[in-house]
Formats: sequence, structure tokens, C-alpha cells
Amino acid sequence: MARLPRLYVLGCSHHIIQRGNNRDACFFDERDYAFYLQQLQQSAKQFNVAVHAFVLMTNHVHLLVTPTTADGCSKMMQSLGRKYVRYINISYQRSGTLWEGQYKSTLVDSELYFLTVSRYIELNPVRAGMVEAPGDYPWSSFRANGMGKSIQLLTQHSCYRALGRTDAQRVLRYRSLFSDTIHTELLDAIRECANKSWVLGSDKFKSQIAVHANRRVESCGWGGDRKSLALREDQGV
Repeated sequence: MARLPRLYVLGCSHHIIQRGNNRDACFFDERDYAFYLQQLQQSAKQFNVAVHAFVLMTNHVHLLVTPTTADGCSKMMQSLGRKYVRYINISYQRSGTLWEGQYKSTLVDSELYFLTVSRYIELNPVRAGMVEAPGDYPWSSFRANGMGKSIQLLTQHSCYRALGRTDAQRVLRYRSLFSDTIHTELLDAIRECANKSWVLGSDKFKSQIAVHANRRVESCGWGGDRKSLALREDQGV
């Protein structure tokens, strides 16, 4: 099946996933994680993409970003991919592909879902059983968003800034969000939307995107009322 064209709406954030080929490792040493983040910062700056949240897992990457142009994410990921693959191939005397084809991405309805997707990303190491708490994992944005550590790569999103008047208030209130679990249905929706390039948002948001996108923005099989009562309560809608 042909890949759906990527969506872009000015001001909308994107949840990006890129996996290692055949789900194999793409990070082998602490130096690899550090190099990737360094190159991500350079590529994001070059193509005017704001990075709000990230996690680097052993065999895949999650990013939550806001581009300022329609091709900003694509150019950033292409540039980053070339530099990182070259680095890995030289460092480990290997050749061939590292990533599993094109990266996956979805538009995120910031009003309802931005902070949930940010939590979803930073909780990946916890769900994988690698650590007990998100702050225990060194290669995610939680140490900035939830602990106040300075990470120059990151740009605070308006939804994050709205959590408080000062950085200390934002960190405290953001960290408090992690006391609530993300409902299973919502976890599944986040994964499916990212993997299939659907839009993650309210029905109104999806309808607005669909008018301009000239393509489907959700699965034809969802239909009807797509949020259970539990999911509505989790989102506060």
C-alpha cells in the first residue's frame, strides 16, 4: 500500500517515530546517543523545527516537534539520518541500512493531546521495563521537562509554558502529570496514529485537517463515537 502523503498545518506538532531496520539496535554506546542528540540539535536549528520532547531507545526514536515549514521535518530527518548512519558505519565498520525505511509521523491536536504525547514519549523506558521512573533514563527529555535540567536542544511548547508562570512551576506541574496513568485505549490510539499517519485529535480537529489535506486522516474502520467514556475522562472532554 502506498504511503499516505505527510500532513502539515502551521503551528501543529508532529509525533515522529523512527525504528532500526528489522527492529535491530541503532544505538550501541553512550557516545552514539550523545552524537545523535548533537546532530538532532543542529538539523532542527538548520530547518527551523522546534523539538519539545524526545526519547532515544535502543532500537527506535520518538520525537515531538513543531516545524515551521511543510518540509521541515522531512529535511531535518533526512539530514540527521545521513549524518548518523555515516557515523555509525564508520564507528563500527559496518555498511548498509540502519533505519527501517521512512520515519513515521502524525499530526497532534495540541489543545487536547500535546502533553499526553509528551508523557507517552518520556514513559517509553518505563513501559519497556528499563527503569522504574522516567527520570532514571538519561536519554529522554524528561530530565528537562520534569526535572529542570537544561537541555539546549529543547524548545518549550505553549502547552508546556501554560503549566506555570516560572520554569520551577512548570517542572513541578508537568511532573505531577505522571502520577496519572495513560489509559490503554489512548496508548493504542497514539501508536496507531503514528504508525499509520492518521491524525491524533478531536473529531473537530480531524474534520478541519481533512478539509485541507485531500486525504483520509483516520481509519475508515473506526467510525461512530471513537472515544469510550474512560478515554473521554482521561482527556477531560
